[in-house]
Formats: sequence, structure tokens, C-alpha cells
Amino acid sequence: MFTQHNRKSRQLLASGIKSTYDDDLYPTRLNFYREPPPLEISIEEFEQFALDRMQVLQALLTAQMRNLTPEQLDKAVNEAIRKYMPMSPNSKSNTSHRQLMEERRKDHISHFILRLAYSRSQELRSWFLRAECALFRYRFEKEMLKDQLEFLEKQNLSWKKVSDEDKRLLREKLKTSSFKAGNIDEETYFEVDFERVTGLVGRRQVYIQAGKAFVRLSDQVVLVLDEFKERLSHALEVTGRALPRMDEDDRLMPVLNNINKQYLGREFTSSAIAGEIQASDVDTLKVHMPLCMEHLHDELRREKHTRHGGRMQYGLFLKGMGLSLEQALIFWQMAFEKITPEQFNKNYAYNVRHTYGMEGKRTDYTPYSCKSIIMNNAPGSGDHHGCPFRHFSAPNLRAQLAAHNVDEFDTDDIIHKVQQRHYQIACTRYYEVTRAKMVGISPENVKGGLSDSATGSMIASQEVIEHPNQFFEQSYLLMKSKNAESEGGAASGAATGAGEGMDGVTGPAPLEAIVRGRYTYKKAGASISSNVQHDIDM
Repeated sequence: MFTQHNRKSRQLLASGIKSTYDDDLYPTRLNFYREPPPLEISIEEFEQFALDRMQVLQALLTAQMRNLTPEQLDKAVNEAIRKYMPMSPNSKSNTSHRQLMEERRKDHISHFILRLAYSRSQELRSWFLRAECALFRYRFEKEMLKDQLEFLEKQNLSWKKVSDEDKRLLREKLKTSSFKAGNIDEETYFEVDFERVTGLVGRRQVYIQAGKAFVRLSDQVVLVLDEFKERLSHALEVTGRALPRMDEDDRLMPVLNNINKQYLGREFTSSAIAGEIQASDVDTLKVHMPLCMEHLHDELRREKHTRHGGRMQYGLFLKGMGLSLEQALIFWQMAFEKITPEQFNKNYAYNVRHTYGMEGKRTDYTPYSCKSIIMNNAPGSGDHHGCPFRHFSAPNLRAQLAAHNVDEFDTDDIIHKVQQRHYQIACTRYYEVTRAKMVGISPENVKGGLSDSATGSMIASQEVIEHPNQFFEQSYLLMKSKNAESEGGAASGAATGAGEGMDGVTGPAPLEAIVRGRYTYKKAGASISSNVQHDIDM
């Protein structure tokens, strides 16, 4: 548990310690997070709470960006909430009071942890503000009216309630200002500065007089959200200025600095989805690779070489596909055909063995996730690694999309997502468009997770692409299913040789699998024959 010896971090996260719950602390599921959580928290909870909230925020923003129907959005978000951060309503009879308080305690604490983590830069603050506002609005709209009013009464909001006399004087204007207006005498209105409800003003759903907007109670979510956003924005700036005081805390700062970089999905240490991959299969399987790996493959074939960053990114991806160490050594020597086997063995074989955990620290490295590729080790001049949606210029990206037969409409859609910094969602849309054309379906029929056919449903997964190997596996399984459907079943396993590849798509004849020279790799328990005495910089 946090103790007295580190007061700086305690002061930023909590204002005291309580061993029991205050019944008035969490009367509803809604929270403006005005006060830090006055409860103890363990280091284990600190990290887990933060990661669980991240899952919910990412699921909500992803669902909104993918233009899902309200039913699909509710399903995706509620699934994430139930799994990572359940919040039971007061009306749920089979939930104990203590369980309600535990759920709301986790919500309270996890918000403040992420507030600390996302206060370090303007970009992080903007993302967190947008995500938290989206979550608050989602919860507010799902809350019962009784609990909404109870929550608002405790906030002491400075909204002027319109008197009955003023409503009678403005009855006709209030009625014509909104097609939803019912009985004006029974409706509650608030008078606020029009700048606070610009969304309603833009949609012409409020009456404005002398700079004041008259907002109905049923439209109060706009006012509440504006209040929440204003308070959180100010709190993030204050937290950002106070954050340097935590630099001395070697327990919390590593967690806070890496929360936004965490990849929470599958590691893809090795895959048997396409059978036992041989070095000669890689060219045929290129059709299933994401744009980043396809670009690396093409440049490797063109230049007969790639730099360290590219070798790490692409080599680990191939490892995740199921390429063994023996076959990886064959693949890379054949790819580096400008150098002799002795030069390859001296300068590059050690690096390949190292990524498979057979040299140095014997760390079994896992393939890079999309988040790792996007946020770490940006490519420089002459490099080919990285994420095309993050690191390519707009003209270069458009050219790449055109080369893959992405039409202008879908290209504009993808570029728009890139400009909004939704790189993984842009990649997901690229997957939908190109895979739809691969199986003969209109890309428009699988947009945003929607589809009107069984095959389209496989393409239009509601899961965003989070890992290059996820892209590969989904594409490979899609084509395998399509072939089985059209041919009455297709054999799975390794590539079938020259001509027809593993995916049933005719591709270039595979390279001849010839080992030029002697390799000095090792298996567990084998002796080391390499002359390299130092570890490499990974």
C-alpha cells in the first residue's frame, strides 16, 4: 500500500486515507472527479486499474470512429465495460452496497491515475479529454433520470432556471425553436450563455435572445458535458504543472510514463495459422501482409538489403507468422544476395539468432504491435520501417493506396482518419477495402463493421487492427474460408510450391530454397560457434 514515506505522489493522487466508504461519496455512477480519491490503493491496483480504464476508453472511441450503428456501439462498449470496469446502477437489486462502492471506487481511482499519466503533453491531454468526455456522455445518457437529477443537484451548477412568467412570454419562440418541444408550461428551461451550447445553436435547436440560450431539460447533456469538459481541461493543466514533483518516485513514474504505450492484446509469439512457413513461402504470402510489412518486403527485394530497424520489425513479424530460426536464416541470406555467405554469417546471422532468443540475453522477442511501431523508433532517411499511415507523407500514402486499387472515395476516408491521428483505424479501413475486393465484395458493403453477407461479416470485424500479425491472420483465414466455400474445401498447411500459393492465389514462383554456405546457429543446449563476443543493441 502507499505509505507516509512518499507524500508527493500521495498528495497528487489522494487527499487522505479511509478504511470505510462514505455513503455520500458515490451516490450515483456519474462523477465530475472534482476531488482525488480518499482511499488507499496498492501498487498492483494502481497499474491494473489504469489498464482496465484504458481498455474501456479505447473501445468507446474506436466504436465511435468506425461509424457503428447505435446497437453495435452499445454492444461493443458494454462488452468492454462488463469485462474491465463494470458500473452497476442503483436500481440493480442483486448488487450489494459494498460492490457498488467498489465499482465506483475503481472508476474514481482509475480516472485520476490516467489523469496523471496523460498530463505530460498537450497531445496526451487532448486525447484524454476527448476520451473522458465521450465516456461521461455515454454514461450520462444511459443513467436514469432520477439519478441524473440527483447527481446534478449535488454539483451546484450556476444555471439560471427560466421562470414560469418568462416561459409564458417566450412560449411561441421556444416552441418554434425545437421540433421536440412539447408542453412549454411543463418543460423546464435553463438560461445560459449561448457560447456554452454551440452544438445546439448550430443545429438550430435553441432560442437565443440577448446572447442567452434557452435550453430544455432534455437537452441538458450538452450543458453537463460542457461543464465536465471545462473542469477536466483545467484540472489537466494543473496536474501537468505539478507532475514534475513526482519525478523522484521510481515506483510510479515508470508506470505512468508507459501506460499510453501499453499493448494489451495478443503477443503473437508464434503462429501455426498458415502451417509451417518455409523461406520460399514468404513471397507468396505477401498478399496477406499489412501495408507496413509489404512495404518492407518490397524494399528488401529491391535493395537486397534493409537496415537494422527494418530487419527487426520485419524479422519479428515473420517469426510471428511461423518462420522458424532455421528458415529465417535461409530467408535473410537469400534476401541479402549481394553479400557472400561468409559476410552474412559474420555480420547478420547473430542478429537473427538473437531475435529468436538464442544469443545474448536469450530473450525471446515478440513481434512489434501497431502501437509500438507507431510510437517508437521513427524511421529516418533511408529507413523503410515504421507505419505507412503514421510516417508516410500524404502524397506517398495516396500513391501506395492507389497502387493497391483503393478508389478515391475510400482513399479520402483513410486519409481523413490519418489526419485525425487514428492510424490503426485507417489501417483497419484499408484492410476492409482491400480484402473486400480480394473476395469480390463491394468495399462499401463492409464499411464500419457492417456487412450484408457472411463473407463480408468476416471482413468487417468490429475489432480494430492492433497488430501486423493480426492483419495477416485475419486475411489468411478469410481467403482460406473463401476458397473452402468456392471449392468445397481447401487443404491447409504450407505453400504448395510454384504457381498456386498457400492462399490459393497465383503468385510468383518461390525462390529456390538453397543454403549457400554454412550457418552457425544454435538450438537449446548446442554449443556456440559464432565468433561474435558482444551483445547487440536491440
